[in-house]
Amino acid sequence: MFERRLAALALTAVLVPPAAFAATPTPAAHSSSHPARIDVTKVQPKALLPKHAEHAEYVVEINKLGQVTRIRSGRPSDSATFNGQTYGNALQSFIRTPDGHVIVGIYRLTYDFDPKTARVRRDVSLLRQGGVDPDAKGAALVLMEKANAGAARPAIPAISPGPAASVDPRSLPDLPSLAVPTPLPTPS
Repeated sequence: MFERRLAALALTAVLVPPAAFAATPTPAAHSSSHPARIDVTKVQPKALLPKHAEHAEYVVEINKLGQVTRIRSGRPSDSATFNGQTYGNALQSFIRTPDGHVIVGIYRLTYDFDPKTARVRRDVSLLRQGGVDPDAKGAALVLMEKANAGAARPAIPAISPGPAASVDPRSLPDLPSLAVPTPLPTPS
């Protein structure tokens, strides 16, 4: 039996080329060292995109690191999805000058969606320099701290449906003492 398996293995090794045993195929040679770019606008389903132009604005405060610390006000668009995406983006934004410096102050973030190109344009404009807490924590950091603190708390026990107990369960008699038969009522 062992000899048959050995013979079959030897025959397979002779007939099958060595490249078939490779764990992964050899990658084809590329003309450049960079991977091919994917145009996301061609991959995403067009049915999910808004059919008309969208516009949203947020007035934000930034700290000395360029992080948005809070959103003072906003002017939403008609699309709740677009508003949610732009609000989240505004909370996570860093605002700096092209040379990397920060001007602490109040800014307007403007988001415009163009349905023809399926792209969102974001513009930043300084409304007022100063007038904010330069040492305030970034809004994204505060939200992450809240999320992590919520994960560290013990789970809330499941609450059974029904009315809330009006009596402390510890003051009730134990179940075996209640299992004693009671005398039958007598007519008076």
